[in-house]
Amino acid sequence: MTIGVPTCKNTTLVADIARFLIDNNAEEMVVLGSEGEGVGVVGYEELVSAYHRENIRELTAEDVMREGVTELPSDIPLTVAAQMMKDKKIRVAYMNHNSAGIIYPAAMISYRHIVRHLAAKDESELKDLGLKAERKSPVKEFIARRDNARKEAGVT
Repeated sequence: MTIGVPTCKNTTLVADIARFLIDNNAEEMVVLGSEGEGVGVVGYEELVSAYHRENIRELTAEDVMREGVTELPSDIPLTVAAQMMKDKKIRVAYMNHNSAGIIYPAAMISYRHIVRHLAAKDESELKDLGLKAERKSPVKEFIARRDNARKEAGVT
């Protein structure tokens, strides 16, 4: 699984979602409601299904999303997760977190994870996944984001 889930606002334009999916090699994004809760999903299936619409570039995530965020328990074996995903006919499932009464997706598992696990020669090839994945500390992540925002704004 991957800790952290790509998200967007319900007002995000579908072209921006498509660009994000391509640039980040992601399968789908969770659409967030006004309280930060997951209300739907937009992925390749939803984008291609909406492609025929005349005003496609004016549509937002809310216009094309699949309602609901499919959740799987975090403590099940990978084989069970794979079968549940097949049964539900989904390529990505989420593990939710409850914070101050707001339930939001915190991690995800996809077909890509399952196939990658199958292809791995040993656990070292999977060290970027799961709870033990190597990550920047929250402070280093904040500094990197701050510096990037300053750079984009032309502030030094």
